[in-house]
Amino acid sequence: MSFRKAVRLACGFAGGSAVLVCAAVAADNHGYFGERCRFRKTLAAVHAAQPSVFPTANGWDYNWDKREPSSMVNGKRKESAGDSENPDGENNKPKATRYICLIRHSQYNLKGEGDKERVLTPLGREQAELTGQRLAALGLKYNVLIHSSMTRATETANIISKYLPGVELESCDLLREGAPIEPVPPVSHWKPDAAQYHEDGARIEAAFRRYIHRADPKQKEDSFEIIVCHANVIRYFVCRALQFPPEGWLRMGLNNGSITWLTIRPSGRVGLRSLGDSGFMPPDKLSRT
Repeated sequence: MSFRKAVRLACGFAGGSAVLVCAAVAADNHGYFGERCRFRKTLAAVHAAQPSVFPTANGWDYNWDKREPSSMVNGKRKESAGDSENPDGENNKPKATRYICLIRHSQYNLKGEGDKERVLTPLGREQAELTGQRLAALGLKYNVLIHSSMTRATETANIISKYLPGVELESCDLLREGAPIEPVPPVSHWKPDAAQYHEDGARIEAAFRRYIHRADPKQKEDSFEIIVCHANVIRYFVCRALQFPPEGWLRMGLNNGSITWLTIRPSGRVGLRSLGDSGFMPPDKLSRT
């Protein structure tokens, strides 16, 4: 093959399949293109510009929440495929889907000395009203409204609950704001010490394990649950639930009062239906503080 034809071939690959680029690289490694250094450099540049065609992760872990049915029979993992007909296995299979709405608290007073003084601003109260109206307009049968015990989350939840009569309110200390894990890449404006990551990370991970998992086998109907908490907690939950590297949590941004929606299927599949949805708010009501 002439050098000119080889270059045209490589340039054609740049707009086509990355698989063909990999094949061309393999052919070059076997000497089919000779010792043309210029072509090797061109091909290397084209290959580098293509997304990898090989998976970089180990695949989806269906037992990420330790509730995969085959691991739940009598507290032991089944030893053979022949046990799949075991009635105990059928009884341990989840049948319902969990829909979890993660709500970031509304705007609050950043100048407060402590948690009790960090109350919602007038704009924050308006945002909570809008979020409550949005959740009510969806017409879903909500099972519970859980909220962080911090003041700004508690106030947000109380306002939202006005629009959801009959939905039980629960407070949880595990959902309080914190530093879940050291972010990658790091940021210069926020650098908690290692002890804070160590303490907050364990607590927030415990919250994830408590609230983000597939339905219990005894649950017969789909459930719709609301969790009002904080941006760091929500972003960490999303990364963990989707099995993305949790260190990437700080790359996402969430508006105050926004809705993030996770869906957890009986099979253990997790879907992100929305991330930080605040399109139901007028532009002049949006904030991220």
